[in-house]
Amino acid sequence: MIRIKQTASALLIGLAALTLYAAEPLYQTNFEKTKTGEVPEDFLVLDGDFAVKQEEGNKYLELPGAPLDAFGFMFGPSARHGNEISARMFGTKKGRRYPVFGIALNGVNGYRLQVAPAKRAIELLKGSAVMAKVPFRWGGGEWLRLALRVEQTGAAEWTVSGRVWADGKKAPAKPTITHKETKEPRNGKPSIWGSPYSGTPIRYDDIVVKKSAK
Repeated sequence: MIRIKQTASALLIGLAALTLYAAEPLYQTNFEKTKTGEVPEDFLVLDGDFAVKQEEGNKYLELPGAPLDAFGFMFGPSARHGNEISARMFGTKKGRRYPVFGIALNGVNGYRLQVAPAKRAIELLKGSAVMAKVPFRWGGGEWLRLALRVEQTGAAEWTVSGRVWADGKKAPAKPTITHKETKEPRNGKPSIWGSPYSGTPIRYDDIVVKKSAK
């Protein structure tokens, strides 16, 4: 009996360890270990003067409010499907001008989940082409959370889905926006993007890349 209990206990410990290992993110940063004024060493900045800033003890990555163009950086492991990227983002409006920001998978010309407040919309893009669009209103001045995943959902079907919600609120159970693909996605790294069209900075924090939940 003692030996059975010991074996059962060992199995439970082993399963718990495997579960913990499986839950470990593939990539994660909250910028706390990066010096202010710099970017993490493993970032590949494609364009933009991104730099870590600090306010009230919290560090975050900031994209300046000028120039008014599109900027981004890549990081983390490459993949075709089966991964999810999430992050927190903050921006402000100026008059009727709003920033545009988003997260992406599958490289520079891959899939991007983008918040476009001036259009009152959330968009899913493939490269520069809009593949799907849903209504969304955001007045600026608050953190939003974004999550994007690409999953194989059939023999020749891949589903790209995104969720967007206010930071501090519960994540939506169902995707905010989805798009179906019949061609296998290209292999590529995750990335983050921003266009400070309002002339004010965009902030980023709590970037995580993990395996999609089954």
